[in-house]
Amino acid sequence: MDVNDFDFELPEKLIAQTPLKDRTASKLMVLDKETKSVKHCQFRQIVDELEEGDVIVLNDTRVLPARLIGTKKDTGASIEVLLLKETSANEWETLVKPAKRVKVGTVVTFGDGRLEAECTGILEQGGRIFKFRYEGIFYEILDSLGRMPLPPYITETLDDQSRYQTVFAKERGSAAAPTAGLHFTEEILQAIKDKGVSIEFITLHVGLGTFRPVSVDAIEDHTMHAEYYHVTEKAANAINETKARGGNVIAVGTTSARTLETIASQNDGKIVPSSGWTSIFIYPGYQFSILDGMLTNFHLPKSTLIMLISAMVSRERILDAYKEAVKEEYRFFSFGDAMFIKPPKK
Repeated sequence: MDVNDFDFELPEKLIAQTPLKDRTASKLMVLDKETKSVKHCQFRQIVDELEEGDVIVLNDTRVLPARLIGTKKDTGASIEVLLLKETSANEWETLVKPAKRVKVGTVVTFGDGRLEAECTGILEQGGRIFKFRYEGIFYEILDSLGRMPLPPYITETLDDQSRYQTVFAKERGSAAAPTAGLHFTEEILQAIKDKGVSIEFITLHVGLGTFRPVSVDAIEDHTMHAEYYHVTEKAANAINETKARGGNVIAVGTTSARTLETIASQNDGKIVPSSGWTSIFIYPGYQFSILDGMLTNFHLPKSTLIMLISAMVSRERILDAYKEAVKEEYRFFSFGDAMFIKPPKK
């Protein structure tokens, strides 16, 4: 399957640069899997679209302020370092700009020397391994020196750092937000519970793959980078019980979807408590093992994310829906609007 099969015209003005003041005020497109209809509403109406007895699964990862701006110790040149994952004690896999200035042995300092990092390894596409040196508690230093790692297509400054964090963020370790979860407030979550819909949390720390474009012509040749996940016994039992009694299992975001499908595809359609690394790549032709529906944001052309949601319905229907979203001026990607791929009533 050609990567260009997932291309579409997206005016740059539709890539949301800032979050809305009210998280629930974003638009919501409801794409019904059964009737094939499309409905336009606001996100707060998601409560009306869910059915009693369903379960929604959210990713409770917490984004690190992982973007650091430092200087080369020998030349004073400015270096940007994006932390992706800790590979061993005080050693991190990172993305660096400009990477050509950073070789093994290069030392970069941050915050008047409060934090220092030495390059110990070179990876592909601007990746570097850094060994960090500091006094005190690393995450406290990171909180004071780091910035939220906004995607490169967002050029506006984020005034309130918490807006790139879900209200239920808990498990620290992500290099990017699970953006479908950004629409939720405590009030919406309570309204969902009041309707008789279960809410469960899993964890997937978003990593390198989020920042990598598909650089091959045939999508089958694309390799996803591994990301760490964790699912508790409580969440696993609740999801399995919902499925067993005929309720719908609905993932909030592609990160939750990939985590659940990783586990279910290896365990005969069941979720088991587990931790590990997933590099699952879902695209049309994939047969879902556990998911019935998905809430997701609007994604960029030719991305692995639009390929994933195309597997849940079809490439043609998704591209038609995206064409309508462009016409209706939906806002795209991290701070944009939402789509609910609604499962058939059971």
